[in-house]
Amino acid sequence: MKTTKSPRKILEMGYACAERALPRFAHRYSPKKFTQHQLFACLGLKEFLKLDYRGVMQLLVDSPDLCQVIGLDEVPHWTTLQKAADRLLKKTPLNLSSTKRSRSPAKRDSFRASARA
Repeated sequence: MKTTKSPRKILEMGYACAERALPRFAHRYSPKKFTQHQLFACLGLKEFLKLDYRGVMQLLVDSPDLCQVIGLDEVPHWTTLQKAADRLLKKTPLNLSSTKRSRSPAKRDSFRASARA
């Protein structure tokens, strides 16, 4: 896998990944101003360049060629990016009870019997 330092390539790769993994819009009644693919690509760029939400917004305002790469007609407001991050990048806690193995009753009984002996 090749690495890159190009913001254009980061946007392209983020957009392509989001197209494969996410629905176009969050729900049926979304405003349809930006697709989830576009927002995800912007968030990837934000992380790659280590910018804050306002910084990535300003970068996109100053670089209309980057907007064209992912088909943005206008730049999303920083709060739009923040809300998209909350929605798209949720961290779900690991449920340890579902990954914990429990012994079957037969194995548990044989274990108890061997411990008594």
